[in-house]
Amino acid sequence: MAEKSTASADTGSTADAADEPRAETASKLVDRFAIWSGVAGFVPVPVIDLLAVGGLQVQMLRRLSQIYEVPFSDNRGKALIAALGGALVPTTSGIGAFSLLKAVPFVGTIVGGFVTPVLSAGATYGIGKAFIQHFESGGTLLDFNPPDYREFVKSHKDMWDSRSKGSKSSKGGGASGAAATSS
Repeated sequence: MAEKSTASADTGSTADAADEPRAETASKLVDRFAIWSGVAGFVPVPVIDLLAVGGLQVQMLRRLSQIYEVPFSDNRGKALIAALGGALVPTTSGIGAFSLLKAVPFVGTIVGGFVTPVLSAGATYGIGKAFIQHFESGGTLLDFNPPDYREFVKSHKDMWDSRSKGSKSSKGGGASGAAATSS
């Protein structure tokens, strides 16, 4: 009798999970981590901001792995984030360079403070979307090949850029754009 009640409880939790598809849950997760990466880009100390963004990206990858039930290893996750970032240096427009620019008094701090958060958020968003596509197609961390996703991430970066420009150009669009991103 106890087994039946446990089975029905398990079925109920499975039904709740089925209500929201994995891709939708994962996409919301990526949006949240992109926002947090943008916030981490505001850290005024060069290199510390990049470490914070990298840590957020690894945590995002860990959470995506849990959603898709893919085994996760910290070392493998860090290596993949570094490899993907390295493959996309032209695409991400040099987040590290703008981070180091913060070391230049006044002007560098201001410019780096405005640019680094946007680049950090965009890179995190693109990386997250690439892993969602990879996991949706049945991939694992072991068979992920960063150069295969270069164009995919570039197209998502372009979409992120147009999203940012669209919210700046419309009156009141910033609030609605932020609401859409955080949902």
